[in-house]
Amino acid sequence: MLRRFVKMHGCGNDFVIFDDRSAPTELSPDAVRRLADRHRGIGFDQLIRLQPATDASAVMEIHNPDGSKAGACGNAARCVADILMRETDCSAVTIRTVSGLLAAQKLPDGQIAVDMGVPRFDWRDLPLAKPSDTLHIPLPGDPAGVSMGNPHATFFVKDLNSTDIASLGPRHELDPIFPDRANIGFAEVIDKATIRLRVWERGAGLTLACGSGACAALVNACRRGLVDKSARISVDGGELQITWRDDGHVEMAGPATHVFSGEIDLS
Repeated sequence: MLRRFVKMHGCGNDFVIFDDRSAPTELSPDAVRRLADRHRGIGFDQLIRLQPATDASAVMEIHNPDGSKAGACGNAARCVADILMRETDCSAVTIRTVSGLLAAQKLPDGQIAVDMGVPRFDWRDLPLAKPSDTLHIPLPGDPAGVSMGNPHATFFVKDLNSTDIASLGPRHELDPIFPDRANIGFAEVIDKATIRLRVWERGAGLTLACGSGACAALVNACRRGLVDKSARISVDGGELQITWRDDGHVEMAGPATHVFSGEIDLS
């Protein structure tokens, strides 16, 4: 069974996108894991399935390489928005995810801005396993937590280059305080308008960029008085501009890049 797909990336965070709006793609968690293999499959940080929507331009379903599902992915939202804008020749679309609606628009410089919604700070929103102050989650390293439609913990470090993310990332992702696991960000604040960030993504591992993680880093840094409400987030794959707007919504702006299109046998 041959199915067409598109490979895209946002700042190196790469995606395989299936368009299921006319014909659904049957994918078990095991099939997702096989496709995610960068040697025997296509390879991706997340697999995206576009589905029909009654209240949006499309539904975006997000699958992690381990076969689990994700609630939000900002970089994928920009890539999906780019596809939808090109096919409809418009500069604004709305995407439905399991976490809610995302409004996206094309900026004059060609980048895409996505309204990532209102961050949530209650311990039950992340969720945490017990009542805790999400500004200071009780873990070594004193992370701050926020839900951006998916759970994030941000650790503020003095030197990102010397931080052992390969060890700390999975350890904290699976800490019992996060019953649904968590995305683990490591942020080095350069100045009031610049953050250097690397994220160990839940179900994916270390990626070149994490859009919702960049939003979480900006919000958590603001809550601690470390940065202004708009900052450049420098990730391994490029740069994102994150703004915590006066209406409480977080806006993310960055590129969306088409890599190639192809077909794969799913039988």
